[in-house]
Amino acid sequence: MDFNQILNKIKEAFQNGLGIPIAVLALLAMVVVPLPPFLLDVFFTFNIALSLVVLMVTLYAKRPLDFAVFPTIILLATLFRLSLNIASTRVILLEGHNGASAAGHVIEAFGEFVIGGNFAVGLVVFAILVVINFVVITKGAGRVAEVSARFTLDSMPGKQMAIDADLNAGLITQEEAQARRIEITTEADFYGSMDGASKFVRGDAVAGIVILFINLIGGFAIGMGQHDMSFGDAIEVYTILTLGDGLVAQIPSLLLSTATAIIVTRVSGDKDDMSQQVQAQMFANPKALGMTAGIVGVFGVIPGMPNLAFLSFAAIAGAGAYLIHKKQQEKPAPETLLNEEESSPENAAPELSWDDVQTVDVLGLEVGYRLIPMVDQAQNGQLLERVKGVRRKVSQELGFLVPPVHIRDNLDLKPNQYRIMLMGVSSGEGEVYPDKELAINPGQVFGEVRGTPTKDPTFGLDAVWIASADREQAQALGYTVVDASTVVATHISQVIQDYASELLGHDEAQKLLDKLKETSPKLVDELVPERMPLATVVKVLQNLLTEKVSIRDLRTILEALTEKASQTQDPSQLTQQVRAALGRSIVQAIAGTDEELKVITLEPGLEQLLLQASQGAPEGQLAIEPGLAERLHTTLKEEAQKVEMNGQSAVLLVAPQIRAQLAKLFRFSLSNLHVLAYSEVPENRRISVVASVGQGN
Repeated sequence: MDFNQILNKIKEAFQNGLGIPIAVLALLAMVVVPLPPFLLDVFFTFNIALSLVVLMVTLYAKRPLDFAVFPTIILLATLFRLSLNIASTRVILLEGHNGASAAGHVIEAFGEFVIGGNFAVGLVVFAILVVINFVVITKGAGRVAEVSARFTLDSMPGKQMAIDADLNAGLITQEEAQARRIEITTEADFYGSMDGASKFVRGDAVAGIVILFINLIGGFAIGMGQHDMSFGDAIEVYTILTLGDGLVAQIPSLLLSTATAIIVTRVSGDKDDMSQQVQAQMFANPKALGMTAGIVGVFGVIPGMPNLAFLSFAAIAGAGAYLIHKKQQEKPAPETLLNEEESSPENAAPELSWDDVQTVDVLGLEVGYRLIPMVDQAQNGQLLERVKGVRRKVSQELGFLVPPVHIRDNLDLKPNQYRIMLMGVSSGEGEVYPDKELAINPGQVFGEVRGTPTKDPTFGLDAVWIASADREQAQALGYTVVDASTVVATHISQVIQDYASELLGHDEAQKLLDKLKETSPKLVDELVPERMPLATVVKVLQNLLTEKVSIRDLRTILEALTEKASQTQDPSQLTQQVRAALGRSIVQAIAGTDEELKVITLEPGLEQLLLQASQGAPEGQLAIEPGLAERLHTTLKEEAQKVEMNGQSAVLLVAPQIRAQLAKLFRFSLSNLHVLAYSEVPENRRISVVASVGQGN
């Protein structure tokens, strides 16, 4: 078997998952099997190279999770180094009397390099090296890892809620949400492992100190007691061996400690490696270098100071500040947000035409001048992509294509204000701060976060505008933290859903019919326009959207309309028939897949009274006393809150004849109450009455 075949066999073993188990068993074998000096040289050299590779990987990693296997690497490297220490200690104590090269040339070379002809200086240098590793780097890295693990675990609920908020707002897909959840779990596991791995590094430093004393004391005793060495020879030989062995182990340990400190102090959100971060953050402001050059220059002109050194560095810092300032001045000005037509005084004003009469935008967003960077992609604005994600998600949920949102600036607004326009009419507005993030109180938090108190513009929840640096703390306290672009996008999503019926017109309905005609041509041709005009179909679809019912199942909707078209052309009655046909999807959207549907009902006397009040009253209204309506509203609100406190949706189940009137009566005052008719509940659903409302309530 040649060398290439051996390499292929080793490669196959690693690919089959046997490499790491074999390596671990080999490390354990090194503890009990004596190693010749040649193998010690090879393993010590490999240990130093491995530590350098790990350090370089941590320097070039863009975020900690890019090197998620690092805790395991620390454990294996520490075990490997301790195994080498045991093997080298055995050789030093058994063969040390034969000379400084008895434990290999690597230990001998490192020992003589550190000692430099003076044993006392060598011991002091080695002690300082151990103190730096143990007290400064290892202890600091362990503390950072401990704190990072605690805050990462505490912030997991807030991060999960932020993902759910982005998913509900349409900013991310289900796959992206799943990937983010996996990343959060991996991050928590990583920092938890790093907390434990830092203890390995610290314990390794302690073990190095203990092994040093064992080799020194044991070597002196064995050399003089068993091999009749003189005191001077024993000191010379065993000091070289001990310090060489300790140094050849402490250098990789110091490298791994440094790598541990670097990986736990990296910021998770960074997208650059360390050199790019230093360049972008330390040397981004020329004022820092300029001030440094001035102060160092002052030291350089003081008599008695090393003038050449200080003035040289002052000149270098000043030149760097000048070059950075010049480079920043040469950057091109950002492009303007709005594409305006070029005009010159030489061009005569064009003749007025119908093109000058601007139509009203179906959906629009107006922003103050400080919010322009949010919608300017040249300035890394994220709002346009967020709005596109909102349109995609809401269109899929509602069942028709939501029109595009036209964005423009408005100098009449406050600098941080935005306004959502629907058919040219303001339908929602708020204020956001692009340089801050909104911490929303979902109902239960575990402390207060510093910032500016406000209200969530979408749902009116208590919230606080906080600095981006406080995001982790706010999430750890239970807040849902979102950026300014997400706040605006979520508000747009809610406005679209609230006014979906106004966004669906004849053109949109016709496109839906044309699309369905590709798969069900007979159904479409038989209904429109032979048995029902398009205007009636549009009105039914708008009624469904008004009551938050998706029109995705257009085939079922048209089949129900076709069945009832010969009996009535009234949109209200047709809507009720369509709702009955869509009963399964309506109930599933409210209660999920649970077979039991918990509902609130009306007592027979009250329901009979409402049935009588609906007869002869104007369409869509109930002729009842204001006092009765107020008591009914108050009681239903209390019962709905009780149901929601148990984590369930509040459902009022009534007779089909009064469902539409009650739904309209409580649409805005009790927006969380779902009003269903008996005919809309599927047969496979069990009904459980949790409360019954009567006239006396």
